[in-house]
Formats: sequence, C-alpha cells, structure tokens
Amino acid sequence: MKPVLMCREVSVDFDGFYALQGVNLEVYPHEVRFLIGPNGAGKTTLLDVICGKTRACSGNVLFYSHDITKMPEHKIVRLGISRKFQSPSIFYQLTVWENMELALKQDRGLFAILRGKLSQEERDTIIALLQRIQLLDYADQKAGSLSHGQKQWLEIGMQLIQFPQLLLLDEPIAGMSEAERERTGELIHEIARSCAVVIVEHDMDFVRRFSKQVTVMHEGKVLCEGKMEDIQQNEKVVEVYLGREEKAC
Repeated sequence: MKPVLMCREVSVDFDGFYALQGVNLEVYPHEVRFLIGPNGAGKTTLLDVICGKTRACSGNVLFYSHDITKMPEHKIVRLGISRKFQSPSIFYQLTVWENMELALKQDRGLFAILRGKLSQEERDTIIALLQRIQLLDYADQKAGSLSHGQKQWLEIGMQLIQFPQLLLLDEPIAGMSEAERERTGELIHEIARSCAVVIVEHDMDFVRRFSKQVTVMHEGKVLCEGKMEDIQQNEKVVEVYLGREEKAC
C-alpha cells in the first residue's frame, strides 16, 4: 500500500536551534497516527512543515507523488491536506450552518459567498457532516454559544467539508469534558474511514484508548514507533517521556 505521507530526513533550523533533526515518517491511507513526546520534541513543528506553515531546511515531504516540501499552504490544502490547530478557528457570530457554508465556499470570491445559493447536493453535504459531528440540532445556533467540545467538532467539520485525504489535528481534546473526549475519539476513527489522520496529543489516557500506531518524538527526532502497548515497554520512552507523565499525575 502506498503511503499518503512520507517525510524523509526532514530538518528545521530556527537560527541555530534544530527543532527537527532528520525526521522520517510514513502515514498510510485510513491510518490513525498519534505523535507524542515531551514539550519541545518537535511534534507541532512537524505538522507545520507538512501543511506548509514552516519550511524545512533539508529533507523532503511527499504527499502521494507530490513533493510538497516548498509548496505554499493554500496549494497544499487544495491537494488534500487539512490542518486543525489547538484553538478553534470558527466565526463565533455566525451560525453553525453559516460556518459550514463558508468552509464549503472558501475557494470562491467574497461576492460568490455572499450571493451564491447552495445547490441541493451542497446542502445535503452540510447536513450529512453536521449529523456526523452531532451538531445538526444546533445548525441555526450561533457558533459562539456552543460548548468548547462542540466548537472543536465544528472546526473539524469545516475541515472535513473540503474532503481531505490527510487531516492533521493538534491536541483536539484539550479542555473537553469526559463525554466530549470519548465522542472525539470515536469521531477520529470514523474520519479515518475516508482519510488518514495524524494527531499531536499529550493526554496519555486518550492515546492509550484510541491509538493504533504511535510515533514518539524527542529533541526533534523520532525516538520509536509502534503500538502503544509496545511503546510503554520501551525503556528509553519511559525515561524521557512516559515516566515524567506518570510522576506528573
């Protein structure tokens, strides 16, 4: 099976500080891949490189057959990579439906967004996604009135309406209730039926519950990869990360 994403010896230099040092990563279709590691390990920087926000100083990033290493962000999005940041980026004064409509039409001009009418197919698409993220009953409600978890789901829905082949999520459950965390984990695996998902996450209980493949990063490098049950037995991982997490608890 051909990887959706391949990172080959990717390095990032911030004025002499190497945030990434020769990172290699492969992600396959329908995979749910968690990136874990201490603060400063390079996890978010790696997402930044993949989506074009940060430029690698060496190495390559391949999305299927496309070398996207030096490609601008908007072109990467059009190829099929969507990124959700930790804080929700939604329009609080607009309704849930209007947020989804704007996301659907984001490649059109402002006049087209304001004047254009949705086709029945587009309306059906929004309805289906709102059902999927459990927000159909809130379609006419202002986005700012949603709970924190619902705001996160709305933004995920706004990314999914672009039909990505790779979705990048940065700490998607931060600030959520237990019920919202559980629903988010289930939603991630539902999403993986149609696209690969890469998640940066610090909550080890959530990672244990919903991970299949885990990549551990430390000091800008990949420390190890595998299933969580195997990674928990890795002495180096326990030393640099998991042991610290357990002491913090």
